[in-house]
Amino acid sequence: MPYYPQTRMRRNRQTDWSRRLVREHRLSVDDLIWPCFVIEGTKRYEPVSSMPGVQRKSIDLLVEAAKEARDLGIPAIAIFPVIEPELKDEDGSLATSPDNLICRAVNAVKEAVPARGVICDVALDPFTSHGQDGIVRRGEVLNEATIEALCAQSIVQASAGCDIIAPSDMMDGRVGAIRKHLDSQGRQEVQILAYAAKYASAFYGPFRDAVGSKAALGVADKRTYQQDPANGDEALREVALDIDEGADMVMVKPGMPYLDVIWRVKERFQMPTFAYQVSGEYSMLMGAAKRGWLDGDAVMMESMLAFKRAGADAVLTYAALDLAREISP
Repeated sequence: MPYYPQTRMRRNRQTDWSRRLVREHRLSVDDLIWPCFVIEGTKRYEPVSSMPGVQRKSIDLLVEAAKEARDLGIPAIAIFPVIEPELKDEDGSLATSPDNLICRAVNAVKEAVPARGVICDVALDPFTSHGQDGIVRRGEVLNEATIEALCAQSIVQASAGCDIIAPSDMMDGRVGAIRKHLDSQGRQEVQILAYAAKYASAFYGPFRDAVGSKAALGVADKRTYQQDPANGDEALREVALDIDEGADMVMVKPGMPYLDVIWRVKERFQMPTFAYQVSGEYSMLMGAAKRGWLDGDAVMMESMLAFKRAGADAVLTYAALDLAREISP
């Protein structure tokens, strides 16, 4: 490459149209997945105090929100249930009920918006009185017993209309077991998005506020099954196992603190790779924007481009509606 003054990198940057022509990465509405929180009741909404602009919505209002997401071109939403404390128990038994909140919400959304995807987490933490993602005995989260419950949970969610089952629990072997169970029940069409590299992160705090698991979890943590934030090679092993077990897509969670992991996963496996801009990431940016410290729209767009640059094919973000409006005004 010749040096300055023959080479002038600023030439391609000097006009808007030129910058557009040489732009390497672009964000599209096709890259967005909108996570939503659903609560019991009718015409109810509750702001999530630790997540500016985010609300919990009753099923009827969630359906209207799903229609808005459809009209903006967003391909899929992810639904997370907020379970009343009195309905939780140690084993999260409500998770396997076909009449639970998440199943009723999925059914209503798919009936109203059939041409858009619905993603459901498969994990017990919204339903357990202790806030852990699995069945606990004598202080230990049991792997095999939890997998059995997750398989049953997957079937009721798929039967309700869920298009993509997303195991977020990090139990060993759960993807293969869920795939086998879905297939045995004639649900071969249901996709699996594996939370393949899910870290034991401090960035989940606002989400746990939103679904009500923070109080249940208390001072406990999830380090015996979620990944150590210090480890990158381990993530590649986790992803490889989930792919071998039948995952159709894989996810890295959280997002921005783990851009290096997203890059390594995409480069190694060339699989559909998703990132989750988790609640703590979202709240940091939007909280600062609310105080006038940052330009909220600009930093959110920049963060999305960082995910794309790292190799993410899609991003779960609570800012999906605002981003879609900005991309396609």
